[in-house]
Amino acid sequence: MNEDETAKMIKAGIIGCGSIARFRHAPEYAANGNARIAGFFDPVTERARELADLYGGRVYGSAEELLADGAVDAVSVCAHNAAHCGYTVDALAAGKHVLCEKPMAVTADEARRMIRARDRAGKILMVGHNQRLLQANKIAKELIDGGTLGRVLTVTGAFGHAGPEGWSRDGGAETWFFQKGKAGFGVTGDLGIHKFDLARYLAGGEAATVYADFRTADKTYGDGSRIGVEDNAFVILGFDNGVAAQIHLSWTHYGGEDNATRVCLTGGVVKLFGEPNRPLVVVKRDGETRSYDAAGIQTNGRQTASGVIDEFIDSVLTGRKPAVTGEDGLAALEIAEACARSAAEKRPIELKKVRG
Repeated sequence: MNEDETAKMIKAGIIGCGSIARFRHAPEYAANGNARIAGFFDPVTERARELADLYGGRVYGSAEELLADGAVDAVSVCAHNAAHCGYTVDALAAGKHVLCEKPMAVTADEARRMIRARDRAGKILMVGHNQRLLQANKIAKELIDGGTLGRVLTVTGAFGHAGPEGWSRDGGAETWFFQKGKAGFGVTGDLGIHKFDLARYLAGGEAATVYADFRTADKTYGDGSRIGVEDNAFVILGFDNGVAAQIHLSWTHYGGEDNATRVCLTGGVVKLFGEPNRPLVVVKRDGETRSYDAAGIQTNGRQTASGVIDEFIDSVLTGRKPAVTGEDGLAALEIAEACARSAAEKRPIELKKVRG
């Protein structure tokens, strides 16, 4: 490696060594030619040690030790949801660029605090919403924005799988995903946050009204009692540009994964990940149909490169805004928060009034 290549190397620390770090962040940093892993921290030291043995780097004794290391340029925050805000604010204050996993935080107020910390630090803050980075979704966005398919009318989608207990490093019924104090939400914060961001991206507007129904249909703790968060959510969004969206989120989709999205426009329909081996299909109003070649979608059982780390590293190197900003993370979180309130109060929520 020559001197110029060394100068471009971004040294990253990873806080939290659960499944998202193990299957996405660590291998994707290792595969990026402009990144090197400086080290890992996890409250369970053995988890950090396992990843350090695989990818190199130090095992830090605390997050504070990692953030105090001048060799660390950037930080991935991969801890449980309730820890995102604290670690992110501290990392930005320490002069590090931050890639924070989704959801950005557990409250919109926390997300705003993170954005203020970014602005004070003058560093990059990216949120790990990977769906808008998928090749098929990017092509779909280009087609929609190109105008040949007319105006967007509706977005419908689903995101379902058998639940996080099989994915989580903790595993089983005691996973932190089922603990409201650590997760903040159930399926809405885990899967819904992705679909909310994608719906904003494809609809080209901001959610104005939210109506949601939450159910805990099947998931239980080890003692047989129902978990304290929702395992299913049914969401209707009204956007400020007149587009409507309907989304079903499920941790009880026991027949594999469903991550389909459909955009109806005045000139046709865009189908995303709804047909086997055809990630993107466009059916025009006159019946003309075209399939587009695109990479498949990541699933818990099929890990492929997400593009998140590459996007983060490039934004750090160039100083440009990342594809998913703190404001994007906040907007998705405001929808999730409004969903929870709507479900509790059994009424639609007007986001404009909530935002003040």
